[in-house]
Amino acid sequence: MAAVATLYRSTIGKKVVMALSGMILVGFVVFHMIGNLKIYLGPVALNTYAAFLREVGEPLLPYEVLLWMARLVLLAAVGAHIVAAVQLTRKDRDGRPVHYANKRTLQASFASKTMRWGGVIVLLFIIFHLLNFTFGAVGYDAARPYVHGENGEFQAYNNVVYGFMNPFVSLFYILAMGALGLHLYHGTWSMFQTLGVNSYRWNAMWRWLAIGVAIVTVLGNISIPIAVMLGFLQPVAG
Repeated sequence: MAAVATLYRSTIGKKVVMALSGMILVGFVVFHMIGNLKIYLGPVALNTYAAFLREVGEPLLPYEVLLWMARLVLLAAVGAHIVAAVQLTRKDRDGRPVHYANKRTLQASFASKTMRWGGVIVLLFIIFHLLNFTFGAVGYDAARPYVHGENGEFQAYNNVVYGFMNPFVSLFYILAMGALGLHLYHGTWSMFQTLGVNSYRWNAMWRWLAIGVAIVTVLGNISIPIAVMLGFLQPVAG
């Protein structure tokens, strides 16, 4: 444990924590997007998928326990990512009391600020997203009819559609996805560098992979509120 603590106190240790926690979060974002795209297969497909996420692990584990375990892992990853990022920023700032206005420094500062403020926007979006779609606390102009079926089962399809029928929610979601895309690109590229899988031979491939992950994730996610606002996705009764 002492060795782990010593490693974490170093810059490389904090970067490794950011890379590993970022890997968990990137994986979640991608698979979450893939799952959400089931909305285009219709209400039954998305509702069945949402029910599966709540029931997975039964009967070995009680209802939703595995889902909450996954949420706790994600929460821990977010916390570790934020703490390491703040500590690295402070360490970098303290280590460079004199700032030189050369081109390389300005470029590094821009990338750093993009990650920093992008991270803040993404964090605010996560909080809003949970309040909006998981807890149904914000973003609805009226009661949500048909969000629960005749037997009380949760209707994920209607929950998503009703949420995005609010234009302010959709607009905020789309803008936040832009910040997420930049964060994904810079974060994924930095992750490859930190974990030592980058090389002159493979750098171009890793960079294009980072760009691809960001673009596909953003386009997949923003397609849903756009489809709702254009009327391609409509709530269903029952």
